[in-house]
Amino acid sequence: MRFMMLMIPKGYETAAPNTMPEAKAVEAMMAYNKELQGAGILIDLNGLHPPSVGARVSFKGGQPMVTDGPFAETKEVLGGYWIINVKSRDEAIAWAKKCPGGDNETIEVRQIQEMEDLPEDVQKAAEGFDKMRR
Repeated sequence: MRFMMLMIPKGYETAAPNTMPEAKAVEAMMAYNKELQGAGILIDLNGLHPPSVGARVSFKGGQPMVTDGPFAETKEVLGGYWIINVKSRDEAIAWAKKCPGGDNETIEVRQIQEMEDLPEDVQKAAEGFDKMRR
């Protein structure tokens, strides 16, 4: 089972464009990342720049509209993510609990929807999806 662990750092929604993590925090996170890798469960991981340098594309009335960051009234934003492959939701949560997160950080654990989880008609509509991912 694949899970995405989403890092949600409070305050990042208003972070300046050049905001960078502290080296000490990165060292602790790298130790955690190496533990995930050593356990053979790490698939992917990345940090994200703050929303102040991002953009959102919405589709009001079917027409794309671009809004540059920062975004008004945003309460939570992603600071980064991990994708892991484990045997259960409980195991994914156990790994999230090992993260050296700070007082202002939350990790949301979400299972990735696998093709076999979907009804047959949806699988047929998504034919070729697996090849696109690789």
